[in-house]
Amino acid sequence: MKPERLDREKESLSAFRKRVQPSATVDRYGLLLEDLFLIRNPRFKFVKDHTDEVKAFTADYCAGKPLEEVGEWFFFPWNKTLAHYLPHNEHQEIRTARNRNIITKEEQQKFYGLRVAYAGLSVGSHGAMTVALMGGAQSIKIADPDEVSPSNLNRMRFDFFAVGRKKTDLVRDYVYQLNPYATIEAFDAGVSAATMDAFLTDVDVLVEETDNLEIKIALRLAARKRGIPVVMATDNGDNIIVEVERFDLDKTRPLFNGVIGDVHIDMFKTFAPSDLPKLATKIAGPNFVTERMMSSLLQVGREIYSWPQLGDAATLSGVAIAYILKRLALGQVVKEEKCEVSLDALIDPEHHAPRRKDAREKARAAFFATIGL
Repeated sequence: MKPERLDREKESLSAFRKRVQPSATVDRYGLLLEDLFLIRNPRFKFVKDHTDEVKAFTADYCAGKPLEEVGEWFFFPWNKTLAHYLPHNEHQEIRTARNRNIITKEEQQKFYGLRVAYAGLSVGSHGAMTVALMGGAQSIKIADPDEVSPSNLNRMRFDFFAVGRKKTDLVRDYVYQLNPYATIEAFDAGVSAATMDAFLTDVDVLVEETDNLEIKIALRLAARKRGIPVVMATDNGDNIIVEVERFDLDKTRPLFNGVIGDVHIDMFKTFAPSDLPKLATKIAGPNFVTERMMSSLLQVGREIYSWPQLGDAATLSGVAIAYILKRLALGQVVKEEKCEVSLDALIDPEHHAPRRKDAREKARAAFFATIGL
């Protein structure tokens, strides 16, 4: 499902409105043009009264047409809303004007041209939405088989109206309403062997955030074969662990940059269930896992239902994903090993105290012994 765009050569606005029968209309085109005027005429930043100049700009822009006859109209069937947008280039211009020159005009074009596949839309939703917010990745693919559960709402940026809705639908709706000129392909059943090729065709980067270890490995094998780099961010208490696998630079690179050895799908299927926590910990980054995360992992299926994830860490993951994707789009170098983004290390003044370090190492040693790592 995607927004329907008014084709003025085939239909008038009144006929379009009558056919789609919107329950709401959003038309703030005058405000859009005022903002466009200020963006193109920055000298008026410090001129309080620019009413006459805006009127002249608007009159010239409309060239005698009423406001509703310029720009583009889109109907969003999932909420039955009709909305008035600037044309594509102007829409992108106004949306990214405040990025400059942290992101230059030329860099913004490269970022917008990046084609990204997001597998897993819990943490992955933050990546997709943050990249879209920054004006990147016009063309994306999103995959997740799940619906939003109430317990997802501690880390996904949606409210209780989202419970029971498909994660792919929610991300798609957000991105389209932010940028109706986006191209989105949704894999509502997730990624499988049957859909793997379609999911990774015409993709520049894969963001992998699934929970299934077998799918994690299968996606990487397929990405490596195609020379597609893989980005992953993992929640770690209030912190995150990020990793980039540059299969675009080296198709012989071992999965997860070698932390689990040279595994393949058939080997994975023979792992005993008792070995999976050890494998998952290796993948995440055992030397970075926080004390509370380690103790919590040992209680999954006993005292807690699933591994804990926090909203600040999920949000931080989205920030890290967006930053890495921007660097990849611009051809900038990124680290190719696991690295920690730690709020604890940056903000807690006692984090690096010897006694705290000793306590962490003792907890880590006990945790490793328990899972056989």
